Amino acid sequence: MTFRLAILASGNGTDLSAIYEEMDAGKLPGVEISIVLSDREKAPVLEKARARGIRAEWVNPKNADGTVRDREEYDRELIDKIGTADLICLVGYMRILSQGFVRHFARQIINVHPALLPKYGGNGWYGMKVHEAVLANHEKESGMTIHYVDFGVDSGATILQEKVPVLEDDTPETLKARVQELEKKSYPEAIRRIMMERL
Repeated sequence: MTFRLAILASGNGTDLSAIYEEMDAGKLPGVEISIVLSDREKAPVLEKARARGIRAEWVNPKNADGTVRDREEYDRELIDKIGTADLICLVGYMRILSQGFVRHFARQIINVHPALLPKYGGNGWYGMKVHEAVLANHEKESGMTIHYVDFGVDSGATILQEKVPVLEDDTPETLKARVQELEKKSYPEAIRRIMMERL
C-alpha cells in the first residue's frame, strides 16, 4: 500500500530532509512524496526535491500586476496541484491556510511548531520569535509539537510533543538548533503513527 505525502514548504525544508533520510533507510515503507509545493520561487526545498526526481513547483502568491492573490483562490490552485494525498505535511510553510483548504483535506494536514503548544502558539508566533520569548520568560523547558491543522492557528490536536531543557547559556540560536533536532527525529515518527492508525 502506498501512503502519499504532499509537502508545503517555504524555505530549506530541514524537516523534509529528515523524512528523506528515513525513506532512504527503509524506515518509512510505503511512503511516497507525490509533490512539493512552495510559495517562494527560489526556495531551496524545491531544488532538493527535483534532485530526487520529485515533482516540485512554485505557486506564485501574487497576481500578474504584483498584487497579492486572494487566499482562497491561491489555495484552490494548491488543491488542484495536490490532487489526492493521504497526508499534507507543512514543513516551515509560512502561509496560513484558508478554511477551504483545511475543509478539503480535513484531518489530513499536519504541522510542526517550535514550542510546547499551547504555549507560544497562534498568529504571529513562528521561528526565532518563539525561542526569543522562551528565553525572555525564563522557561525551564521548550520543545516542539506536531499537530493536526484545523481552522485556527496552532490549535489542532497534538500528535506528538517532545521537550528539551532550556540551558543557562542558551541563545535563541542554540535553543533553535536543539529544537530542530527534535523536529527532525519526530516528524517521520508522526507520519509512522498516522500511517499505523489508518492501515
